[in-house]
Amino acid sequence: MKSTQTSGRSATAAAEKYDGFTDEERSAMKERAQELKATRPRGSKAAKPDPEADVLAKIAEMTDADRALAERVHALVRATAPELTPKTWYGMPAYAKDGKIVCFFQSAQKFKSRYATLGFSDQAALDDGTLWPTAFALTELTAAAEAQIAELVRKAVG
Repeated sequence: MKSTQTSGRSATAAAEKYDGFTDEERSAMKERAQELKATRPRGSKAAKPDPEADVLAKIAEMTDADRALAERVHALVRATAPELTPKTWYGMPAYAKDGKIVCFFQSAQKFKSRYATLGFSDQAALDDGTLWPTAFALTELTAAAEAQIAELVRKAVG
């Protein structure tokens, strides 16, 4: 006869099975679905979303330290590459060229990490040999860091 007893795990632990995504990742996916839904045309009289307003709203939701970094990164990207379109991407401020994300700002609070990140997608023209960084940790924006970001953005848009 087979035993019906379970191992030392409680029934609630078994019910709270890990499905592969953290709460933060699930939230980011839901935000991305909303972003895609918002860009679909909804008739001739529907108001077009203002992507820059969405980016600024996301920045305003950040903690003080992340918000200060994001505001400065936003200003740097807009000044350095005005051809990039600000938009949200998985709930993060991002900047696109021809509809494709080139770079994005990820706040430390987004995935409960130690530092904010400035990342570049594969659309960015950062290729340098066979190995190059595509994301940078941000803890503070000094004049040197701002100059480096401006150079990376210039290079990214090619």
